[in-house]
Amino acid sequence: MRWSAAVSGDTKLILVGQVGGAFGVRGEVRITAFTAQPMALLDYGVLLRADGSVGLTLTSARPDKNGVVARTREIATKEQADAMRGLKLHIARDRLPEPDEDEFYLTDLIGLEGRDPDGVVLGTIKAVPNFGAGDMLEIAPAAGGPTWYLPFTRETVPDLHIADGWLRIVRPAEVGEREPD
Repeated sequence: MRWSAAVSGDTKLILVGQVGGAFGVRGEVRITAFTAQPMALLDYGVLLRADGSVGLTLTSARPDKNGVVARTREIATKEQADAMRGLKLHIARDRLPEPDEDEFYLTDLIGLEGRDPDGVVLGTIKAVPNFGAGDMLEIAPAAGGPTWYLPFTRETVPDLHIADGWLRIVRPAEVGEREPD
């Protein structure tokens, strides 16, 4: 599954979709789904903004090429739907079912320590973005400074200890790749 995350207070919010704009002239809205099953958006009903306030309440939906076309309580016209373009839609992490054994949600990685093969804490996982070529870990260095990115692969993250609050990270240069020129 592809899940992004944002943190609002103590509640982790999961990014599940983004409004693409109006569909037709009757107030329907196109939503790009970031869930394995786009129609799951309808099951969530109330979708939240990044600050935790209500974004959209889906009342009906049908599948579309990249997600769903939906009717909502908050949108009645094409103009209102277009005004929502770009709105990121979230749900609270606790609304998701617990993952099976040996599975996890990417949002569960946020806040974990990243430790090198010797156990030294290199930083904390700040986000798990996907820029189109696979999931990345954005790591805030323990010593401060700018964040850096690490591909989220078995080679670079060989050990996950989510319940213990950390994961093992191996920088690409340490697994045999040469540094860029």
